Parts: sequence; structure tokens; C-alpha cells
Amino acid sequence: MAKPLPWLKPGILVGGIVPGVVIATEAATGTLAADPIAAMLNRFGLLALVFLIASLACTPLNVLFRWAWPARIRRMLGLFAFGYATAHVSTYVGIDQTFDFAAIVEDFAKRPFILVGFLAFVSLVPLALTSTNESVKRLGYRKWKRLHRLAYAAGIFASIHFILRVKKDLTEPLIYTAILAALFLVRGLVSVRKRLKTAAVASSKP
Repeated sequence: MAKPLPWLKPGILVGGIVPGVVIATEAATGTLAADPIAAMLNRFGLLALVFLIASLACTPLNVLFRWAWPARIRRMLGLFAFGYATAHVSTYVGIDQTFDFAAIVEDFAKRPFILVGFLAFVSLVPLALTSTNESVKRLGYRKWKRLHRLAYAAGIFASIHFILRVKKDLTEPLIYTAILAALFLVRGLVSVRKRLKTAAVASSKP
């Protein structure tokens, strides 16, 4: 019988909040970086990507290692991804661009990576809004599950955003992209296996 792991959710909660508190504290005290706005954008964006990939890794971990515990924290990880993505976008819109929406639209045209990043954020919004058990009941599990496949789109957009954002050394964004691709491969193989099994059962019936 699996252990209850009572420390798991509190540990994830603390681990998710602390980086944001550190960034906010450093920004408030002027110790963040020589260019604090760029540092906030980069760190919030990276945290969003890390938590998104962690949430997408929960099912593959269960498939590969038969671990049940990742499912308990998948929602928390996804919400932290959305929270840091919101901080990332808010920093850009409110601090970097000071709510100059004409300049933001112009930025979309000049720098495609910003538009791609915005699409990643938009993909996360409906997931955060339907993250409750009540939403599953209201939508029905199948519709809810289909909707939450947007997490894959968010991951793809976020990876492209990161790759386009980095001008020289692509090592870091390509590492995250490779991890994401590996997770997608596992999910794809699981889906194919289920379909083959269903087809085999159907063909065996008289």
C-alpha cells in the first residue's frame, strides 16, 4: 500500500511560492539585477515553463513508474504555472509597457516571440478557470479532459516563445523542448496502445 505522503502538497505549495517571494523581495529592495524588468520577465517566464512541464510530467511518471503521487499535485503544479505566467505577462504589460496597448500590438508585429508567448498564456486561462472539481462535474469528464489538452498547446507555444526569445545560446530552451517532446512521446504511445487494445477487444467479439 502506498504511503500517504502528508508532506507532499505542503512541500509543493512552499516550493511554488518561495521563488515568487524571492523575486518580489529582490525587486522591492533593488537587488534583483542591473535590468530588473528583464530579470523579472525571464525568471517569471522560466518558472511558468518549469511548472507547466512538471504538470505535464505527472501522467508519464505514472505510466513509466506506476507512481500514484504525481496525480495528487498535478493541479497545484498547473496553477503555479498559470500564476507565474500571469506574473510574467503582467510584468510585460504593466511594468515594461506601462499599459500602452498600442505599443504592445506593435510589439506583437515586430517581435513574433511575444505573440507566441501570449498564445501560450491564453491557452492556460481556460485550464485555470476549470481547475476545480465542480468544473469537472459541470462539463463532464470527457469534455473537461478534451479542454485540458490545451496544456499541450501551451507547452508547445511556451517552448517556441523561449527559443525565439533567446538570441545566441539555444542550449537551455532546447533542453526544455526536448523534455517536453519526450513527455509528448510517452503520452502518444499510451494513446496508441489504448486504441490498439480497444480495437483488439472489438475484433475479438463475435
